[in-house]
Amino acid sequence: MANTTTTILQQILHLLPEDQFESFVGQHQADRYVKKLTCWNQLTILLYAQASGKDSLRDIETGLIASGNRWYHLGLETAAKSTLARANEKRPYQIYESLFYEVLKKCGNLGSGTASFSFKNDLYALDSTTIDLCLSLFPWATFRREKGAIKLHTLFSVRSQIPELIIITEGKTNDIKPAHLIDFSTFPKGTIFVFDRGYNDYSLLRKIKEAGHHFVIRMKKNTHIFRILGHTRAVYGKGVLTDETVAFALEEAQESYPDDLRLVTYHDDEHNETYQFLTDEFRLSALNIALVYKNRWQIELFFKWIKQHLQIKTFLGTSKNAVLTQIWIAMISYLLLAWIKFQTTFKGSLHTLTVMFREVCLQPVQIINLLRLTMRTLNRVLPRAAPQLSLF
Repeated sequence: MANTTTTILQQILHLLPEDQFESFVGQHQADRYVKKLTCWNQLTILLYAQASGKDSLRDIETGLIASGNRWYHLGLETAAKSTLARANEKRPYQIYESLFYEVLKKCGNLGSGTASFSFKNDLYALDSTTIDLCLSLFPWATFRREKGAIKLHTLFSVRSQIPELIIITEGKTNDIKPAHLIDFSTFPKGTIFVFDRGYNDYSLLRKIKEAGHHFVIRMKKNTHIFRILGHTRAVYGKGVLTDETVAFALEEAQESYPDDLRLVTYHDDEHNETYQFLTDEFRLSALNIALVYKNRWQIELFFKWIKQHLQIKTFLGTSKNAVLTQIWIAMISYLLLAWIKFQTTFKGSLHTLTVMFREVCLQPVQIINLLRLTMRTLNRVLPRAAPQLSLF
């Protein structure tokens, strides 16, 4: 297609593995008897909704119709909100979940996304975030007596700043249960996993250690431990109060995790708070153990970002399938943005990139040219020839 009709959204779609996507569709026979709105069309429209910030079926329909003939160039035959609503309810969300992990494979070589990352080991943070739902509209999403919610349990790569595993559950699901579903044998030996104190589970820590990895976890206040005499280390580094060797005291804990542990006590002057970390990593300095835990904050920033900038708080349907479809496509959108930012060495923030795409997602502008602009010159952009990006 000529550059003059190649919109930002079309170029984003070109980054996706269409052949693999069609195989996922075929596994579920999801396009069987479909006349106008295929699964690819559904994906196109929902990516448009993410890119343009549309949060209702009516807004999506109106926005596409108002774009003139540009939506026809996307291969769309209809923008009817009723047709999209049926597709969101009926087309299996597993198609888009599979597509997320297919795109993720190509994003695995992203470099460090944060200047503070300085560890040779791979570093992953595991945590969950809750998305509140109205129980009367989403009765399947049980959480509390009068409140509904779903949880996104996420394993987040601190190095690449992308989520490498997402498990979506009802809001009432305990965080430990999805954590045990992780296959730790698939990660490079020596990977460090960092957790908040909600993940204090003896068998989980043992599973990580047996896979050849390390963990850093904030200790609960009621954890029963005893100190190993003669194994207290000299204290080095600002904020480090103690560096000791300990073991779990309770019989159940001893059975699940019989090995010695390292207990680092650290005082954060900035927040005037004292932390205690348990780890099986004895080689790093105590200050680096504290820094590992500090990097856990990256997953909190990720959760905050997706809630602010992706369409995952207002949903286009009330069924479980519609909600999960929207979430998986939102996560695909995040991967694509992160990949484009990395490959083009775009100097602006991911937020700036998102805003720029939102303003011109259906405009005939080359992505490479768009990223050379600033927010000040964005409204004066004109399409010019430039090399296409290629993810697959």
